[in-house]
Formats: sequence, C-alpha cells, structure tokens
Amino acid sequence: MLKLQGIAVSPGVTIGEALVLDSEGFRIPRRFVARSAVDTELERLATAVAETSREIERNRDAIQAELGGQYAAIFAAHLAMLHDAKLQAELTSAVRDKNFWPEYAVSRTLRRYAKVFQNLDNHIAQRAHDIYDIEKSLLRNLLGQRRETLAAISQPVIILAHNLTPSETANLDRRFVQGFATELGGPGSHTAIVAEGLEIPAVVGLGPFLADVSGGEPVILDGNQGVVILQPDEETIARYRLEVETARTVAARLDGLRDLPAETTDGVRIQVTGNIEFPSEVEQCLSRGCDGIGLYRTEFLYLTSPREPTEEDHFAAYSEVVRSIKNKPVVIRTLDLGADKMRTEKTPEEERNPCLGLRSIRLSLRQLPMFRTQLRAILRASAIGDVRILFPLVSTIVELRQARMVLADVMEDLAEHGIAFNPKMPVGMMVETPAAVIMLDAFIREVDFVSIGTNDLIQYTLAVDRGNKEVADLYNACDPAVLRQLRRSLDVAREAGVPANVCGQMSGSVMYTQLLLGLGLRQMSVPASAIPEIKQVCRSVSVAECRGIAERALAMDSAREVKAFLRDQMRRLLSESVA
Repeated sequence: MLKLQGIAVSPGVTIGEALVLDSEGFRIPRRFVARSAVDTELERLATAVAETSREIERNRDAIQAELGGQYAAIFAAHLAMLHDAKLQAELTSAVRDKNFWPEYAVSRTLRRYAKVFQNLDNHIAQRAHDIYDIEKSLLRNLLGQRRETLAAISQPVIILAHNLTPSETANLDRRFVQGFATELGGPGSHTAIVAEGLEIPAVVGLGPFLADVSGGEPVILDGNQGVVILQPDEETIARYRLEVETARTVAARLDGLRDLPAETTDGVRIQVTGNIEFPSEVEQCLSRGCDGIGLYRTEFLYLTSPREPTEEDHFAAYSEVVRSIKNKPVVIRTLDLGADKMRTEKTPEEERNPCLGLRSIRLSLRQLPMFRTQLRAILRASAIGDVRILFPLVSTIVELRQARMVLADVMEDLAEHGIAFNPKMPVGMMVETPAAVIMLDAFIREVDFVSIGTNDLIQYTLAVDRGNKEVADLYNACDPAVLRQLRRSLDVAREAGVPANVCGQMSGSVMYTQLLLGLGLRQMSVPASAIPEIKQVCRSVSVAECRGIAERALAMDSAREVKAFLRDQMRRLLSESVA
C-alpha cells in the first residue's frame, strides 16, 4: 500500500480501478483478450518489438555517425534490454497465459522492471529511465492510430495522469470517471474548478507517482484530504467504504434544506447562487435549492469544441440555461480565455507569462468580432429572462468603458434590426486584481453590480501561479493581504449601494462562510455540490457572531494563524449543530 499526499481541489471519496494516462497521453487500462485472439495479439506484440528495435537501431547509427561509439552505446544497451530473453518470455506469458492485452502486459511488466532499478543504488537507478524509454516506444508502436481519447471511456475508472487541461477535464464523462489525480497542478487552477463543477473528486500536485501504478489496480481517492492510496489493503478499503456511506447519509440529511432559504439566526437573508460551466449543470443547482446562477463561465463553449462557436451556438447554450432556471437571475460572464484555459488548437507562439498576458477582457477587446458575437447572443438571451452580463479581469477604467461601448454598439445594431433584448440588462465587472480593488470607488459608479473572483485575486495579490504545485503552499485564501482586499471591496460596494457577490472557490468552502458574512457579504456563488452545506452554515449563525469572527481574523498577521482560527470556529459550529 502506498499513500500519496497532494492538494485537494474537488471534494468526495471514491474507490475504483486505475486508468493510467502518462505524460505522452497513453491510456493503458487493464484489458484482457479472448483466447481465440491470443495468437493475433502476440503477432501484434512481435511486430511492435520489431519496429521498436528498428527505431533504436536507426537512433544508434545516427548517433554513432554524429558523436561516436561512446554515445551510441546507450542505444545498444536499449537493444539488449528489449531483446532480453527473460523480458520477452514474460511479455509472451502475460498475453498467452494471463490473457493480458499486449499494451497492458508491456506497461505492467516494464514498470515492474523499472521499479527494481529505482530501488538499487544511484548509478543503477538511472537505468530505470532506459526502461521507461523502451516502454514508451513499444506503446507507441502497439497503439499506433488506436490511441483512444478520454471521452471514449466506457467503464468506471479513476484517472491517474501527469496532468489534465481544463478542456480535457470538461470532456470527462461523469457516468464513468469516478475521480482523477495528477502529478502536476495547484489549488485554484481551472482544471480544479471544472472538476468541482462536474462534482468529480480530484487531487492534484502529487508529484511523480505514475511509475508506481499500473492500469486496473485498485485506488482510493480522497478529495477531501488530498490523499491518493495505491494498492490499498482490505482494512483501508473497508474504512473508506464506511466514509463514503457516511457522506451519503449527511448528503441525504442536507437535502432537506433544498426549499429553505439561507437565512441567518438573526433574520438576514443570504443569496446562494450556483456556478456553472455547462447548461446541464443548472439542474444540479436547482435540485440543491439555488437562488439563481451567479456565474456562468462561457469559455467552455470554446474549450470543448475544435471550432469557434457561432452566435447560434452561444444563444442555444444561454437560452437553455435561462429557460431552465425559470425566473431566477443568470449572470453570464464573457469569455475568460487565456492563462491555463487555452483554445484547443495550437497557437503560433506561446506567451512567456500567460497569467499576465492577453487573456479575459483584454483578449475580447482585441478580438472584437468574436466579442461582438458573444454579446449579441447574451443580449438576445436577455429577452427570455433575468440575464445579467459580467466582464472578467477588468483592471483599468478604460477597459470597462471600452467593453461597455462595444456592448452599447451591439445593442444599437440589434435594435436597428428589430431583434428583441433587454436594454436595461444589468452590467457588472469581476474584481480580481489589486488594481480593481484599489480603484473600486471609481469603478463602482459605472456598474450595476460587482463579483469578487477570489481565485485570481489571491493569485495576483500574492504573486503566486495558482496552477503551480511548487508554490502551492503560498496560494492561501487566509492570507491577511487577501482578507483586507475582500474587506475593502465589500465596504466600497456597500457604501455605494451596489450588490457584491463572491464567486471564487473561497465562497464554496464552509470554512470561510462565517468570515465572509462577517465582512459584509450577502450574496455568494458556489459549486452546486456546496449549496446545501453553505445553507446549513448560514442558518446556524448570526451576523453579529460572524462580525466578531471577521474582526478577530483581520487582526491576525499570518495565514497560518487565520486558517487555524477559522478551522476552530468551524469545528465549534459543527459540534454545536450535532449537540
């Protein structure tokens, strides 16, 4: 049994069969071949070995001519390993006697060899890399054009991968993907956000571990604690199965809050709305008793399609959400592409620092035809229900005014053509940078509402790449600098009489609910799965108590102190509710 600690980004516990996706995109599930197909599969394995051998020989000869025999000896060693009689016998036996799929036989056998090398002294341990090179070459030749996509998964699995992009995550089939864990990644990444929206338990930032597991092996993924357990023993499996059942019992109890308002014990009504990426998620929000959709992330129309969406594509998605939510409000954020959310096609050159580059509203204002297409669709949807528009990552007053000018121009064009829309559709902006917080007293006069995006606000305040596991410990919502920016933003909005919402991951964690209420927040937008717990906390506290908690937190000077304090307050609340 091997226990790995990573970063919890989407809650939930699941037990299932591993599907290993390595850094080159290979999917190697545990698959068996029919007895009648064994000879055919052995021929395919032999062909792959022969082609791999020829590739190694070509590399050896090229290096021999360029650098000499000393360097060509590396490839000679690879050839010797590939044709080792013991290895070839094991591969053949795995297919003939155990009926393993050749790809699975190669991965399982060679990873076991590599593990043996890794456990030896430092000089010999380096030979494990040679084993992995041979494995990848064999897999490339075995899979060829048969390489499958993540969308083709058709049986329950837990995905173990080097990394997953937001678009790959968005295409996961929730019927079969029970959870995923990655070597890379950090808190607040958009991959994590999508996983939470899809309600798929996820752990990221585990570091190198794929060499320790083969497809088909049992795995426990604890998205609450950020733990992944490989080859768990029966006692551990039994303990986690009990935890899964307990979670189901708690969820059933919280379901009773669906039709009750999120109202504090002293009578203050809190609006709890849902975050969505896809129209299908509206039903999840409604079933938990949401007050509307506080954040509809529209960039996934782009990330999940090989072509740019048309105006009708946009309108179809938006109108489906508006009709599904009935008379409740829907806040549609214009596309927030860039940073770790890139288009499916390759760009001619990559930005050196995409988080500080051409993204979000900057990209929209640079790509006006694309921006206008989206604005037309949003305005058309506003004729159907209570639609509000939200501009992301606004950092300067000029950006906000330019976006509003484009919107006004699109309104004029629709009016000229007799196309229905709401001319008084509320317009808001995201508060996600220190610049927006500092200048909010100026911004607030030109918008109908603001939405504080804590994920980016934490990133830019603390100068921490939220997708980088190397600095993940610095990305902390409890940092006093972040709390002070939240306080200023909510104070400015309250004094101006402008509604303020918090829509980042911070608002979806019950640990921060009392703090946010104490800072003055009266509307939050959270993942559908978090709505019942947030409601329960709101209905268990008074605003006066929350103000006291906020004042104490603001007086602290370290994130560690704040986090410990908030956890203690949460534990007390839970113990009181149980009593």
